[in-house]
Amino acid sequence: MAKEQENTMNYSIQDDRVIGEVQIADEVVAIIAGLAATEVKGVASMYGNITNELVAKLGMKNLSKGVKIEVSDSKVSVDLAINLEYGYNIPEVTGAVQDKVKNAIETMTGLSVEDVNIRVAGVNLEDE
Repeated sequence: MAKEQENTMNYSIQDDRVIGEVQIADEVVAIIAGLAATEVKGVASMYGNITNELVAKLGMKNLSKGVKIEVSDSKVSVDLAINLEYGYNIPEVTGAVQDKVKNAIETMTGLSVEDVNIRVAGVNLEDE
């Protein structure tokens, strides 16, 4: 249980009184960020390391690949590595990704997103 708590972030749900405590694993925030990023038109996929690529080839999905999350004091910092489709405007697509990821995390978790940093790791060319 101690290892599980190392990878979680705690914050309290507050109304007029504290109802209870909700623990959100960093992995959950990373999955939210990854899914939100891939919904943006022009994003081909998330970029992953060789382990993630091998896992994907085996048919298992790692929904948080290419995402690094840092949580401190209910503030989230997100680092994304993405592959873009050829022909899309990089500043427009990455700006849309930043907005979509920030909105998704804040809406679903109630956490404040401090920054969303994006690294364009590759460009997918169309198959001819």
